[in-house]
Amino acid sequence: MLRAWVDPAAPLPGLDELESRRHRVQDEDGVERPAFVAQTRGLLDDGLHYETRIAAKREVATREHDAHDAFNALVWLRHAPLKWALNARQAADVARVGTKRRTRAQCALTHFDEAGAIVWLSSPCLLAAWDAHDWPALFVDGRDAWGDGIAVTVFGHALIEHVWDGHALPVAKCLVVEAGDEALRAHARGAPLLACWPQAEAALAAAIRAGSLLVDPQELRPLPLAGIRGWHEGRTSDFVAQAPCFRPLRAGRRYPPAWPFT
Repeated sequence: MLRAWVDPAAPLPGLDELESRRHRVQDEDGVERPAFVAQTRGLLDDGLHYETRIAAKREVATREHDAHDAFNALVWLRHAPLKWALNARQAADVARVGTKRRTRAQCALTHFDEAGAIVWLSSPCLLAAWDAHDWPALFVDGRDAWGDGIAVTVFGHALIEHVWDGHALPVAKCLVVEAGDEALRAHARGAPLLACWPQAEAALAAAIRAGSLLVDPQELRPLPLAGIRGWHEGRTSDFVAQAPCFRPLRAGRRYPPAWPFT
């Protein structure tokens, strides 16, 4: 997964490189991204909340050669409509409740922004197994479905940073999108990790911006990424049964239905 974002052996991109990439991708797809500007005392003296600055000035305060901020910038480059939708909702709530409080929606938006993933799913039986935290059914019995009936787009920049930093058992907080069989196969092409799906992500971003999604953290399903085919070399039935990331379902926990993309 990490190689889809950066070369693990290469240094992280600095501000100049990130800005160069921003201009290049904007020229390619015509979608605006905010500028990545150095997080200096002078910048912060504007007194603006981080999200408000993005919305009002189209600037992301970015620490030079900081892994967390570098991956945040890289996610902006790949998933701009989703990032803009999250920012619009965050900025609106900051304007409504101020900077001293956080709404349930802000918590949901932040969890997805930091640790989120999109799971594209066409198999109801896999969703039932996942909702029950039946990890053997999802990852062992359902091994061959990954890349066919189910695929993942890793989105959260903190999640990517943890993998980059050597964390072997990351758990994503997921939005689940119900996708058609043929469309999913055409985009995943047998790979369990799907870098991006622009058309579907644009529709998902519109739903987030409208407040139809991410209004409460309880919407997000946990997904131990180490169970996915090809992610972890030691992925066996015993591993799925014993590794601490594969937690049982908490009593009373219920998940919302998948969001339909047609």
